[in-house]
Amino acid sequence: MSLRDEGLDVLLVDGELRPAASGATFATVDPATEEVLGSAADAAGEDMDAAIAAARRAFDGSSWSTDVDRRVRCLRQLRDALQAHGEEMRGLTTSEVGAPTFLTHGPQYDLPVADLGIAADIAESYEWRTDLGQAAPLGIASRRWLLREPAGVVGAVTPWNFPHQINLAKLGPALAAGCTVVLKAAPDTPWAASAVGRIIATETDIPPGVVNVVTSSDHALGAQLSTDPRVDVVSFTGSTATGRKVMAAASDSLKKVFLELGGKSAFVVLDDADVAAACGMAAFTVCTHAGQGCAITTRLLLPRARFDEGVDAVVAAMAGLGAGDPWDPGTICGPLISARQRDRVEGYLALAREEGGSFACGGGRPPDRDTGFFVEPTLVVGLGNDARVAREEIFGPVLVAIPHDGDDDAVALANDSDYGLSGSVYAGDPDRAWAAARRMRTGTVSVNGGLWYGGDVPFGGYKQSGVGREMGVLGFEEYTEAKSVAEPA
Repeated sequence: MSLRDEGLDVLLVDGELRPAASGATFATVDPATEEVLGSAADAAGEDMDAAIAAARRAFDGSSWSTDVDRRVRCLRQLRDALQAHGEEMRGLTTSEVGAPTFLTHGPQYDLPVADLGIAADIAESYEWRTDLGQAAPLGIASRRWLLREPAGVVGAVTPWNFPHQINLAKLGPALAAGCTVVLKAAPDTPWAASAVGRIIATETDIPPGVVNVVTSSDHALGAQLSTDPRVDVVSFTGSTATGRKVMAAASDSLKKVFLELGGKSAFVVLDDADVAAACGMAAFTVCTHAGQGCAITTRLLLPRARFDEGVDAVVAAMAGLGAGDPWDPGTICGPLISARQRDRVEGYLALAREEGGSFACGGGRPPDRDTGFFVEPTLVVGLGNDARVAREEIFGPVLVAIPHDGDDDAVALANDSDYGLSGSVYAGDPDRAWAAARRMRTGTVSVNGGLWYGGDVPFGGYKQSGVGREMGVLGFEEYTEAKSVAEPA
């Protein structure tokens, strides 16, 4: 029996798969066809309260926080179970997220599932107790130790664009560290989370209350996690505007907060680069999953003397990357997640015209798509770095090309942003590319096409792109507390 047949209109609370207390449900929609796929449990405050209570009991009253071997075994068990359901889960992801099918074999499913093994490996090899040696402060001979311990109950609030990657990038390290988790999934993609919850409940030995999965159409349930004193850590991924609210809400209880927020990342092409190859990659990147990624590079900084050459290369590349059916293995640019998001992107396209820009290609809905939330791959020209479409996160397949006057100017333009999440640099001379990359104020940088993504690589941003890191040892340590202990020497 498939996961859909067993039912995805359930919450996971205290080890039990159950409907919302009120019995309410809400629809989840295929963004490529606008058809209703089915329903999800529509939780309310009482359901979230029960999930938080379960996570608190599991942390305080079980051996989960102290039994590393058990955690490692359960994480690998979860990875294996998710891999066994890979075909169905990839299909569900294409249907609910609108993710092109090729991406489900990468960061939309297969890679984050495999990365659960990296989280398990980190926990297994981690130095939970470090000997700091002997000293005699105030004449008292002492031996000092540094302990790393789980931080407690984690409230994880996640978005819709890469639901498996982001859900699992929080669940894996948090569970590996010994925390318990309440996962509040995005309303646009509830099944992605519910399916994982069902697999946890029925195919792993993860104890009741250790993972709780809550789906709801009400965004206020995420705020409930931020304010509840039983929650020790809030891990939020989403917009910078909402991240500010999360941080403010959590301040009353001074809980630990880390945030992975927006971006307006720059793709820098220096004047000795292969412009055609670089611009082809810039076009491919911004079209991937219809540009719905916080780390996607959406500002193309081209040398002024080669600007037209670069624009022509992007236009040529985008011509082959038109918005299409996400089930087609050749599709790179699928639909946007919702009519609301399409309206947002179209609002920015109208703004680009108002600001004096024009479209080298794209600029509207594909003429061959009568249904689905599609927008054409679009290149905006004629605007400077001060334009709103060059400064604000659009979250669509929209690239803004801006000329620069040399390496220093390119880096200055790249850094002239409220954000600092990611970036790319292309140059013929690798030393020039590295020199620019080192000066860019961003959490990740690709040099000449290198790919930084991986479960062992910390991810996060500078400035208003966030606080803290996910993945890698640094991401794992976000879910721990440091305790210093001394005893007589």
